[in-house]
Amino acid sequence: MRAVGFTRSLPIDDPESLIDLTLERPEPTGRDLLVEVKAVSVNPVDTKMRKRTETTGTPVVLGYDAAGVVAAAGPDVTLFRPGDEVFYAGSIARPGTNAEFHLVDERIVGRKPRRLGFAAAAALPLTAITAWEMMFDRLGIPRSRGGSDGGPALLLIGGAGGVGSIAIQLARALTDVTVIATASRPETADWVRGLGAHHVVDHSQPMAPQLAAIGHATVPYIFSTTSTDQHFDTIADVIAPQGRFGLIDDPGPIDVRKLKRKCASLHWELMFTRPLFGTPDMIEQHRLLDAVADLVDAGRVATTATETLGRIDAATLRRAHALIESGRTRGKLVLEGF
Repeated sequence: MRAVGFTRSLPIDDPESLIDLTLERPEPTGRDLLVEVKAVSVNPVDTKMRKRTETTGTPVVLGYDAAGVVAAAGPDVTLFRPGDEVFYAGSIARPGTNAEFHLVDERIVGRKPRRLGFAAAAALPLTAITAWEMMFDRLGIPRSRGGSDGGPALLLIGGAGGVGSIAIQLARALTDVTVIATASRPETADWVRGLGAHHVVDHSQPMAPQLAAIGHATVPYIFSTTSTDQHFDTIADVIAPQGRFGLIDDPGPIDVRKLKRKCASLHWELMFTRPLFGTPDMIEQHRLLDAVADLVDAGRVATTATETLGRIDAATLRRAHALIESGRTRGKLVLEGF
């Protein structure tokens, strides 16, 4: 089968940083599905793993988002059958989705939204799981029917990225929070407003006075997707007493003691934790992806795909990694077909 991977950790401008491969097609066992991959998307974790993985000469295949068709199922599978269209984010402990066929545990797989093609669907799983788990499992934001205004504020730092783009939509669809998203360029500010943010503040400028100016001098929920170390002093300043702060990036040293005076809690989200450790509640990722598919099919959540770069090959994936590393993307980059 065709795949894309690397044998050495190299800068993305090196043509050997990602290479086309021919590998053996895997076979499903246990609760694994063998998925024929139709489309993938690229996330910051792909670039981080490419840079950080210690290589031994054996090809490493990346990729953590996919949409495709179940080609075969292991003997213990109960949720899907061959021919089903699915979408999911895989596990960092297993080979990735940048391959024609991919093995994945059915408990972290959802049905593909019917109203989306494979490329549009592939943009959603990793970021939707991350946003859902952070807002509901970590920060404990109350669920509702959504659509109301005037609820407690959620400050979303990095609103135009992949996670921010779906978090805004899920917050509007499933909660009554007032969504305050940050963006630093006119095009990204327009993007997050279009997704449903009630307010937009510029994270390249002091945020505290901007928040005070819109009537939210303190905020009970803060969700940081990027540059947490750069913003942490402001976070500690504007978080409400007994507020909740969550992050998903890998910041430099931060002084968490600054949260003590506010009795504020800190929550780290990693959507790979459930599959990595095989937690008893691992099937929650299957359930939430099905819930996201229902929201998409009901017209309440839209794909966050902003550009289909081309087919799934090394050259196109190198371009995607370079764009992610530039830090100036909005939404999600997708690739479709081999």
